[in-house]
This record gives sequence, structure tokens and C-alpha cells, in this order.
Amino acid sequence: MSVGAERGRRGEELAAAYLADRGYTLVARNYHSRYGEIDLIAENGVYLAFVEVKTRRGQRVSAPREAVTPAKQRRIRDTALCYLEARPTALQPRFDVAEVYLSQDGQGRVEYFENAFE
Repeated sequence: MSVGAERGRRGEELAAAYLADRGYTLVARNYHSRYGEIDLIAENGVYLAFVEVKTRRGQRVSAPREAVTPAKQRRIRDTALCYLEARPTALQPRFDVAEVYLSQDGQGRVEYFENAFE
């Protein structure tokens, strides 16, 4: 596994733990459709959160969430529609972004943005 893939996997683990600590149940990880991938899908009894995880090591000029461009948002929405067509739910869908900042020792900090885009 490449360093970038390992970093992304670690970020997804930390984001999943963050959600679990807040009462969410993880229902899917790395859900794929012909349009793209959603990193995490979690529910809490009210919301079905489609979560894009952006993991960074060190400080950068821009925030990781800025990498979720309009084109990426469109792919996530289209993939979420595929998921919902296959698994109808009464839960309110929501698109969130989890920014994960990793230190050199692999520890991380999660900043979570609900309703990051529509």
C-alpha cells in the first residue's frame, strides 16, 4: 500500500471513530458507484451522512475541505443517489466533510463539517 493510501486509510479510521463517539453507526465504507466513491456512510437515527474524508499531514496553506471541488461534490451526490436508490431510507441525507490532520506519530485530530455542501 502506498504512503498516500495508508494515510487515507488512517484518516478514514479516525473519522469513523469520531462519528462512533458521537453516536453514529457506520453503514458503509468506500462505497463505489460508476460515478465515484464515498469514503464513509453513517447514520444516527435522524441523518444519513455521506462523508468525504480529507487527510493531511502537516500544515498547508489551504484547508483540506477545499479539495472537495464542485466536480467532486457532483460525483459524491450522484454516488449517494445510487446508494439511496438501492437502499431507500426515511433518514435525512446530509453531505459532510471530515478533515483529518495527522502528526508524525500517526495520531490525528478531526475537524468535522456537517452540511458541507448540498
